[in-house]
Amino acid sequence: MNILKFGGSSVASSKNIKLVSKIVQDHVNTDNTIAVFSAFGGVTNELLQMAELAANEDASYKDLLEKNEKRHLNVVKELIQVKDQSRILARVKNEFNRLETLYEGVYLLNELSDRTRHVISGFGEILSSLIIAEYFQSLQEDVLFVDSRELIVCRNTQEKIQVNYEKTYKNIQDLFNQNKAKLFVVPGFVARNEQGVPSTLGRGGSDFTAAIFAGALNLQTLKVYTDVDGMYTANPSIVPQAYALKNISYEEAMELSHFGAKVLYPPTLQPLLKNEIKINIKNTFKPEAAGTVISKGCKENFRWVTGITHIDAVKLINIEGSGMVGVAGFSKRCFEALFHVNISVVLITQASSEHSICLALKEDEAQAAKDALNEAFEVEIQSGKIKSVEIEDDIAIVALVGDRMKSHHGLSGKMFSALGNNNINIRAIAQGSSERNISAVIAKKDVTKALNVLHEQFFEVPSKELNLFITGVGNVGSKLLNQLKNQEAYLLDKLRLKVRILGLSNSKKMVFDENGLNLENWKQLLDNGEKGDKNAFFEQVKSLNLRNSIFVDNTASPEISSLYDHYLSHSISVVTCNKIACSQEFKSYSRLQDLSREYGASFLYETNVGAGLPIIDTLKNLVASGDRITKIQAVLSGSLNFVFNNYDATEPFYKVVEKAMKEGYTEPDPTIDLSGVDVARKILILSRESGLQMELEDIENKSFLSKESLEAGSNEEFFEILKKDEPKFKEIYDNAAQNNAQLKYVAQLENGKASVGLQQVGPEHPFYNLSGSDNIVLFFTDRYSQQPLIVKGAGAGADVTASGIFADIIRIGKK
Repeated sequence: MNILKFGGSSVASSKNIKLVSKIVQDHVNTDNTIAVFSAFGGVTNELLQMAELAANEDASYKDLLEKNEKRHLNVVKELIQVKDQSRILARVKNEFNRLETLYEGVYLLNELSDRTRHVISGFGEILSSLIIAEYFQSLQEDVLFVDSRELIVCRNTQEKIQVNYEKTYKNIQDLFNQNKAKLFVVPGFVARNEQGVPSTLGRGGSDFTAAIFAGALNLQTLKVYTDVDGMYTANPSIVPQAYALKNISYEEAMELSHFGAKVLYPPTLQPLLKNEIKINIKNTFKPEAAGTVISKGCKENFRWVTGITHIDAVKLINIEGSGMVGVAGFSKRCFEALFHVNISVVLITQASSEHSICLALKEDEAQAAKDALNEAFEVEIQSGKIKSVEIEDDIAIVALVGDRMKSHHGLSGKMFSALGNNNINIRAIAQGSSERNISAVIAKKDVTKALNVLHEQFFEVPSKELNLFITGVGNVGSKLLNQLKNQEAYLLDKLRLKVRILGLSNSKKMVFDENGLNLENWKQLLDNGEKGDKNAFFEQVKSLNLRNSIFVDNTASPEISSLYDHYLSHSISVVTCNKIACSQEFKSYSRLQDLSREYGASFLYETNVGAGLPIIDTLKNLVASGDRITKIQAVLSGSLNFVFNNYDATEPFYKVVEKAMKEGYTEPDPTIDLSGVDVARKILILSRESGLQMELEDIENKSFLSKESLEAGSNEEFFEILKKDEPKFKEIYDNAAQNNAQLKYVAQLENGKASVGLQQVGPEHPFYNLSGSDNIVLFFTDRYSQQPLIVKGAGAGADVTASGIFADIIRIGKK
């Protein structure tokens, strides 16, 4: 069974009620549903205002009553067709007649008792629930109105609620055993006392009503719909940067609600704890949002502090005097005096010297508490042993709340330092033994400042902002954008990196947004962008002049790589999978390295060699640690490895190459891969990273392709020549098969010389079982002289290449 509770803002108008009905119907379609409703927004306050006016013999209550009746009748007329209105209109008028009689009695007697106050304040929920139940009936729902005054039994004195759970649970269970409607509409807030007189569960008691029903029926989850997205890190109306929490524990919710969080009525949790019933606080106006889930022992919050809250409707009482020191039972007498006048303490702190006790109380109870304490300690006050109790106004309590606070040292210091550095004086401090709460009493005028200061200290952890400008949004680029979008929250939460994409371009279009591009519709934004131009793109990046700017090149374009020096010389980092810059003449390669060091801009190209494999990074670490590279043996072309792992002479060679190209394993021009040029560039880059000054023409390339195919002018012409050369490819395969060998395109560096070419590899070699499009590199060094250091894994494909670029971006962020 589902149980839902809707607050006053959710049912403030007929328009809102229609939104609510859709939510309820969605739940009814899955299971029987209980829907608990508050009064229409603002009605309860108006009912009590009219009662106060009547008690003061102010006849203007009649005008307000007429206005209130008209509001309810208008809602009926807006929700329900004319032919179906008569019954509910009669019920509404009858309820207002009863209200009018009660107000007349208050007016004539010039008296408003607690009992009458409770009866009057409950009319709002009765009226709203009757109207909404009738509306659901008009929608042909199988609905039953349940008067919670007939079920919930409580004792209510001065807003102190004591529910008789034994009787209440039996009443609820009996009713639901006897009735099988699809939808039960229940008024929140209202109840009855042991004598059967209507009463209430206290302001905010509609939450409590729903919790009582959930507890009685042992339901799994209670959904509380309100006008916010859940429980926030702080009050969002005071702290604009506050955000909704995804998960919190029961204990954290109790602390937050006790200290002023308005979303949840504090007693609500009582009926839910025993059976560990979850509460999901959701937004009526954004029902698709996850909201906040309150459950037992939530461990999903990574922060030490879960929330910051406050109470400003409090006053401070200080009991002070030398006569308190060492006197046994003094605290007992203090709290006993408050007990007798039914006053509970919000916060207490006592100095270790026992010279004073400081109490924070609800502001409307402070005077009664002062009178009770002065009377209890009258003898000590007259003798001068303690001072007369005084009330301190204009104070508030701010509190840090979190289950994980107890396992982290220094939080109190951070809290008080943050407040002190902003000239916020602390009047009193309290921390429970559970260490789940640290509270401080401050001046009310400092509340806004304090909440913002503490939120900044504990939630707005300084993060490094990375501003990305990406060229190339094809296979690799689109995968990178998807990875960045999916990992946005993780990067911010775990690595403190805020990654923004401010510019995108392809060969035709480019688009910029200084506030960050929306990755949900980046394709549309780019299609509608301005004409693409590599130089104009650079000029725009330069003119924005943002810190931590990174240019990301996902192309294989020599024109784009020719601008790397422009970016680096303007302190713009470069991340690229484009091998051209690092395999051009050594002088240009070296200049890029120098510019990177000179201008403090990173130049990272891990994906130049092994896609997402940490080949270059491993080599750099070996060299940096003083190791000497003696030999490198590698299969560095995922595309060529894919081709020769799939070619067995039963299917034409060109078909296998077409498949590799279709699946994204080759460059757009497959001759770059099959000619060995791509592998030659990779071993050249590794040679240079090893410390050698080598050029591309120094690499011996033992190509297995015919000269004619290498000189092909287009992909179509290239594939036609491959078809014609099929006998040659079959001969190469058959020779290897006869020798029980695999064909691998191997790159090698040894004694200052490098070569690439197709080789037969026997079963004893580490390359023999290399499958799919995997790459492998063997590093032989002074330290790894007998057994090489091996790096092995997927070496081709858009996903792994994008992940390698992603990793380089993160490296820059962590500098």
